[in-house]
Amino acid sequence: MATELKVNGKSTRVDVDPATPLLWVLREHLQLTGTKFGCGIAQCGACTVHVDGEATRSCTTPVAAVAGKSVTTIEGLSPTGEHKLQKAWIAEQVPQCGYCQSGQIMQAATLLARNANPSREQIVRHMDGNICRCGTYQRIVKAIERAAKEA
Repeated sequence: MATELKVNGKSTRVDVDPATPLLWVLREHLQLTGTKFGCGIAQCGACTVHVDGEATRSCTTPVAAVAGKSVTTIEGLSPTGEHKLQKAWIAEQVPQCGYCQSGQIMQAATLLARNANPSREQIVRHMDGNICRCGTYQRIVKAIERAAKEA
């Protein structure tokens, strides 16, 4: 069954079972591999994308639920890596293994879209639930604070 959606600003149509998780549509059908599979149960945040501007765990979101909606992946946040969060991530040396980073950045982007100058407490609360296997949480907070200052 065909599902129509907009991914990173481009209209697309995929012919998959409507119950197929959005994550697999992005990775396998659209070759957008920046979004990662972590846990498969929406608990780690590695698969976070934006659906109509909302942070969404793509591993448990059926593609049918995003029909007609706008999906943004890490590739669509800034194709050149020039988004202020991406630059702050590098400046603060956040990534170690890097596996969770696209989900972390996508989660952080929704915070800064709503609150250009969040407090440290607001950052921690908003990022709660995005797991970093390497434990770079302090650097993640610093990167978000840096990006907020560059607004």
